[in-house]
Amino acid sequence: MIKKILPVLFLGTLFFAHAQEKSTDIETIEVQGKLFSTPYKSANQNITVITKEEIANSPAKSIDEILQQIPGMDIRRRGANGVQSDIGFRGSSFEQVLLLLNGIRMNDSQTGHNSMNLPVDLDDVERIEVIKGPAARRFGQNAYAGVINVITKTNPGKRVKISAEGGDYETYGFGLNAQLGNEKFSNSLQANSSSSQGYMYNTDYEIRNIFYQSKLNIKDGDIRLQAGFSEKKFGANGFYSSPKALDQYEETQASVVSLAHQQKFGKLKLSSNVYWRRGQDMYLYNREKPEIYRNMHIGNNVGGEVNSSYEWGLGTTGIGVELRKEFLASNNLGDRNRFVSQVFFEHNFSLLDKKLNISPGISWANYSKEGNFFYPGLDVGYSFNQNNKIYGNIAKVHRVPTFTDLYYVSKTEVGNPNLLPESAVYAEIGYQYQTKNILAKASGFLRNADNSIDWTKMNLNDSVWYAQNVGDTKVKGVELELNHQILNWLKYTVGYTYLDNKLNKPSDFVARYVLDNLKHQFIAKLETKFLKSFTNEVVYRYNQRLNNGSYNLVDEKLSFAKKDYSVYVLINNVTNTSYTETFGVMMPKRWFHIGFSYNINIK
Repeated sequence: MIKKILPVLFLGTLFFAHAQEKSTDIETIEVQGKLFSTPYKSANQNITVITKEEIANSPAKSIDEILQQIPGMDIRRRGANGVQSDIGFRGSSFEQVLLLLNGIRMNDSQTGHNSMNLPVDLDDVERIEVIKGPAARRFGQNAYAGVINVITKTNPGKRVKISAEGGDYETYGFGLNAQLGNEKFSNSLQANSSSSQGYMYNTDYEIRNIFYQSKLNIKDGDIRLQAGFSEKKFGANGFYSSPKALDQYEETQASVVSLAHQQKFGKLKLSSNVYWRRGQDMYLYNREKPEIYRNMHIGNNVGGEVNSSYEWGLGTTGIGVELRKEFLASNNLGDRNRFVSQVFFEHNFSLLDKKLNISPGISWANYSKEGNFFYPGLDVGYSFNQNNKIYGNIAKVHRVPTFTDLYYVSKTEVGNPNLLPESAVYAEIGYQYQTKNILAKASGFLRNADNSIDWTKMNLNDSVWYAQNVGDTKVKGVELELNHQILNWLKYTVGYTYLDNKLNKPSDFVARYVLDNLKHQFIAKLETKFLKSFTNEVVYRYNQRLNNGSYNLVDEKLSFAKKDYSVYVLINNVTNTSYTETFGVMMPKRWFHIGFSYNINIK
């Protein structure tokens, strides 16, 4: 199948790239960065932006599900509808991806399993910016293989949006989004709740989110406040300890409060923020008999940063400082803490009549217990014209072990306090063609990692996994993507990623995650609009995992939208495929959903 897919995708990319008339009306999207924002067409990394319209039309029920539609992303879900997911980029682990909410770090120092506990509903997301590749020199720890920035937005005016949904397995959901304010000061409050009895024994869940955001415009800048809380309660049949552990149960909470400021003073731009992120994780091996085994972890990350950029004759220079304290109180991991100091520097300049764009940069991080780390990097791009560009980047990255990696102890897992930080050199070279109606990308990438961290055991029959540095890994691959708006009512997207992942390891142990990546990934989307108010989107995904076989999935959503209301019918796993994404956890078969929303404008 793959041999057939590649020629069709490549020839299709060339055909449409040459057949489409060149356009000067290229959409400019500002991709948010720590030191300065970059127009999408000028970025010299592989970046994907998921817009609000794409989110609304997608047959996805949660943020992790829509991320599965991006080539190169490996979302390994336990359960459905946003219950619990691990996020990887191009063969990375779930600990090597940085997650941001409006630019604020949401990663959990206890474990990356909890990073996707976001207090926002997919319906309230303005857009999602995905940076593939290393970004540690710009964002610090966890930006090892990629960055995801979920962006919400306040809007002027007074309106209330209510929504409700239902589906198989006694699935229900209710939502409220209220906007209040004007051009000077705007506010947004959203709350939603969803629940299900589960698609098999002990996969029931309850999810509740509440999120407030405000924006005050000041002279040449703004002040933004956000505060949110998320709670998930779910049966975890086979999720963690063992596929035979049918009665596991988990409750997680995540909250965030941040205050951010940005303002321009001529050619100088200043931005700053202070934030607090709290996470709580309670796990039971048997929900009916909590006395058998119970874990309780409470973590707090408190930090702040000041960033600046200055435009002058030789380009734009950015400098930033971030300080963060990470605390953890746990009956299993003990009381742990560390202090992190980071300094960022980046310079952007252009040559050859602005056709050649160069961005060198470096950051320094000090961890109170692990020492000093340097993250140098270089991005280069050359635009032949406004439609054609080649780019390349190279960077060095590190990842400090989480507290779970270091200290976790159970009957089936044992951490290792002597773990070394893992590091890698990551490089990518690519080509991008963009017009008003077409975006075509092709790239090749390589990541050489040292001291890779994984959970291992001597053979498959052993009952205990041990955390250790398993050695050096080499990941190389190619990625192709084509987005084409053929007509106003017809659009399609195809993407393909191939990964070759090798671990230089002795033959006397089994690794849990490092060789569990997708080898072949093909994604195709077809969106059609008809009768003015109807939109239908079909998403097909083919995944072949290195050590866990392959499967095909089809999702579909039919939407009807008028000015103030909308109705949809969504079917996940149309073909009723049996499959697993991680750790042998069976995923749902065909699942029907129906929902509506209604806007009330207040004068």
